[in-house]
Amino acid sequence: MRRVIAVLGLAVLASVVPGPVASASGLGFDLDRATIPQLQRLMDRGALSAVRLTQAYLDRIKTVDKKVNAVLKVDETAIAQAKASDQRRRSGHTRGPLDGIPVLLKDNIDTRGLATTAGSRALLGTPPSADATLVARLRQAGAVVLGKANLSEWANFRSTHSTSGWSGVGGQTNNPYALDRNPCGSSSGSGAGIAASLAQVAIGTETDGSIVCPAAANGIVGHKPSLGLVSRTGVVPLSLEQDTAGPMARNVEDVALTLSVLQGRDRTDAATLAYPSNQPTDYARALRKHVLRGARIGVWRNAGIDKDVDRIVERNVALLRAQGATVVEVELPYQAEIAEAEYPALLTEIARDLPPYLRTRPQAPQSIQGLIDFNRRDPVELSKFGQELFEQAATAPGPTDPTYRQQRATTTTLARRSIDETLAAHHLDAIVAPTNSPAWRTDYTAGDAYILGTSTPAAASGYPSTTVPAGYVGTLPIGLSFIAGPWADTTTLALAAAFERANPVRRTPRL
Repeated sequence: MRRVIAVLGLAVLASVVPGPVASASGLGFDLDRATIPQLQRLMDRGALSAVRLTQAYLDRIKTVDKKVNAVLKVDETAIAQAKASDQRRRSGHTRGPLDGIPVLLKDNIDTRGLATTAGSRALLGTPPSADATLVARLRQAGAVVLGKANLSEWANFRSTHSTSGWSGVGGQTNNPYALDRNPCGSSSGSGAGIAASLAQVAIGTETDGSIVCPAAANGIVGHKPSLGLVSRTGVVPLSLEQDTAGPMARNVEDVALTLSVLQGRDRTDAATLAYPSNQPTDYARALRKHVLRGARIGVWRNAGIDKDVDRIVERNVALLRAQGATVVEVELPYQAEIAEAEYPALLTEIARDLPPYLRTRPQAPQSIQGLIDFNRRDPVELSKFGQELFEQAATAPGPTDPTYRQQRATTTTLARRSIDETLAAHHLDAIVAPTNSPAWRTDYTAGDAYILGTSTPAAASGYPSTTVPAGYVGTLPIGLSFIAGPWADTTTLALAAAFERANPVRRTPRL
């Protein structure tokens, strides 16, 4: 566990010690292990400034990112933002725990003055004139927008044979634990960038797996919030039935602090209007409780798919029991029916939901067919794989089609029932499941080689899920997901934090 020791009245951070990232950062402590509260204490007593912290991350981007290729573009105003934070601190007007903290944004999140492309060269024209709501919230909290992270182009929903982490704008992002391995999911740059200590926090987005898979495959923490907890206004959509943005960091506490800033109602995003009035505003507060003792947790093993993952799950089930939790075996029903209905529903939804966003970017093609035509003319876009999903979406049934409406109802209803019924039948607080199998080798001929993933029930239901490092297969990280019912983000974060304290397995990647 990380400890704060008082010596002569000064906070000395026991866990922030010289380490593998210390020499590269020039800060004198291990940047990889530092948490936001620890950094804030250092800045409060003058041992660190937001400018020094931001510059350290910018320096790592210049050096380390040559191998990882996680960052598309650095914000040229980052140091000026950091200077403003330092001035606020000197005058006693800091804005909270994110003030002065460098954050990377996935490049499908509108950022004033910075290109926002969803990885597509079709959106390389004039940058957005306004921030996405979530970016505005980060700025109001004093966070330093460090830059934009690479991603799987169009949220990895362009081709049936795509390779995660590749975009026409940014090329291929690599997994920092093994550079020939894939970073997984569409928030690939966000996951790899945080794993490689290129920022303190990143924001990813998920429709189904695109936060939790890159978080797990890159050995970090990722939280897929309840649908409606975080505004999607200004975020390039795939499906407004499932899309959400969420935080990614190297520890649960940083994720919880960031979620507290991101969350809230937005009259321009109808999903946020369902946000409960009793929803907490400080998610980090819940992390202090020993919530594993007395908890009832269902384990959805997905056993027999990968023997190394099975071994990690078994070890962590024993750990949960040793921490005082009751763990029972469960199987989530309806998974085949959900999978059959979700894919065609998403085809209709991207054709419905993407064009309204494109109208905010008038220099870009204004329809799915327009994007298809652009890609056919472009020398880069179809160089690695095709656009079969775009072509299917262009001719998909409309949103009033009875078959589509049944597919969406089936997807959402059965996903919710799969979790709700399992929680109720066993009187559970949450369900745990392996998030991923070991990252596969990036291969443009074979495409993505997914073996194991458990993101769909939470993604399709709109329920929360938090993944936290659980172990390694060789050098490759494996995550464990905590899944709970509607608006139970506090539950998944608190359980994940308690598990993280009991099982501090995360290793710094050696690149």
